[in-house]
Amino acid sequence: MATVELRFSALPEHVRTARLVAAAVARRAGVDEAVLDEVRLAVGEACTRAVGLHRLNGVELPVRVVLTEEEKKFSIAVGDEIPTAPTVPAARAEGETSGRPAPAPAGEEAGEEVEMGLAVISGLVDDVEVIEGPTGGVIRMSWPTTPAITLP
Repeated sequence: MATVELRFSALPEHVRTARLVAAAVARRAGVDEAVLDEVRLAVGEACTRAVGLHRLNGVELPVRVVLTEEEKKFSIAVGDEIPTAPTVPAARAEGETSGRPAPAPAGEEAGEEVEMGLAVISGLVDDVEVIEGPTGGVIRMSWPTTPAITLP
């Protein structure tokens, strides 16, 4: 099992680099060429979402991307460092739908754009999982791989 880990500052200009690295590693892992555009788009959306969450919440820590080649699948996990706030229904801010901190009113539009990425990812990737925890969230995505053909 080979793993590549990428960490980058939560700046939009670094998302392109993450997409390029993900596509290169996916190709090497055996992901079908026809699916590489989906990998690029999904990673771009997940990284853009993580960058947006970091910026909305003033988090200076890097965004994490872990690319893993397994026997029959290629997985990508994009993690943010936005801790889940304690979930107490009566104490929730108006319009807040998860345990994550609600964006400031001036950032409501940006917060909607951040969450729109999940819908796009769900449309691109069949095997996707969103996990929120006390130290941050992770979007895990995976695609099947084909074994490399070796010539005699």
